[in-house]
Amino acid sequence: RSLNMDFENQDKEKDNSSSTGPFNGNSTSNSIQTIDSTQALFLPIGASVSLLVMFFFFDSVQVVFTICTAVLATIAFAFLLLPMCQYLTRPCSPQNKISFGCCGRFTAAELLSFSLSVMLVLIWVLTGHWLLMDALAMGLCVAMIAFVRLPSLKVSCLLLSGLLIYDVFWVFFSAYIFNSNVMVKVATQPADNPLDVLSRKLHLGPNVGRDVPRLSLPGKLVFPSSTGSHFSMLGIGDIVMPGLLLCFVLRYDNYKKQANGDSCGASGPANISGRMQKVSYFHCTLIGYFVGLLTATVASRIHRAAQPALLYLVPFTLLPLLTMAYLK
Repeated sequence: RSLNMDFENQDKEKDNSSSTGPFNGNSTSNSIQTIDSTQALFLPIGASVSLLVMFFFFDSVQVVFTICTAVLATIAFAFLLLPMCQYLTRPCSPQNKISFGCCGRFTAAELLSFSLSVMLVLIWVLTGHWLLMDALAMGLCVAMIAFVRLPSLKVSCLLLSGLLIYDVFWVFFSAYIFNSNVMVKVATQPADNPLDVLSRKLHLGPNVGRDVPRLSLPGKLVFPSSTGSHFSMLGIGDIVMPGLLLCFVLRYDNYKKQANGDSCGASGPANISGRMQKVSYFHCTLIGYFVGLLTATVASRIHRAAQPALLYLVPFTLLPLLTMAYLK
């Protein structure tokens, strides 16, 4: 407990002294959201309510949801592209900020990353290609992992255990109550293209905006089969939630390395070998995530049905982590 308290206090000190963030000069600490125990307990409930709203009222909210998702994906992908744009613009332009009135002040790199992100989202809206959707989904994953933080192992266990129950219920048992697999239906249902809806509302004619495809929203990564007849899907929650745990243990490994002056290998109990002491929590959890993802893929192929990925990912990440912590 004392180590956890020291670890959290050090995080707070680092947050207070962090450098300015990528947009509008805000401090990074002002953007980071730390999940507490109450939020970890209620997050699966909120996710369930959102899932039911999408299930029952999808036709009514699909356009609004598509626009909101596109805006969030634009901002997230701009954040993802910003380091590359900063590297490209550094030799040829000063880092002075350009004022846009009430919209704020931005550097040339920020404007370039935002422009590229907007262009990518527009191409996705026009084509609906799965590669572009995966790119936007990856941007959402990176942004969420960058700006959300788990403070302790207790909160991590609460969050992942609750989401495990949420995932299993909505994939395996929702059909008995709603006569349909709620999770699969929401994840696979395409939304009307906003350009098509706009052309119909404005009566622009049958040939204006009517040839755009329906959109599969970037709340997941999709992988086509070798024949191209079907796609395998992985929800971004199955990436982000274990990713938050990986970030937590990586920060803890770095804290222990700084505190003990040794690479994740403080002097531990006498019955634990030095080699075991040098094994980091991050690599142990990362290997568990890989094995869990591989197991989920094999189970999906064997049963030929959708599988709740967190059913495999949560045990394969938490159990090795807890075992390693007990041994150390």
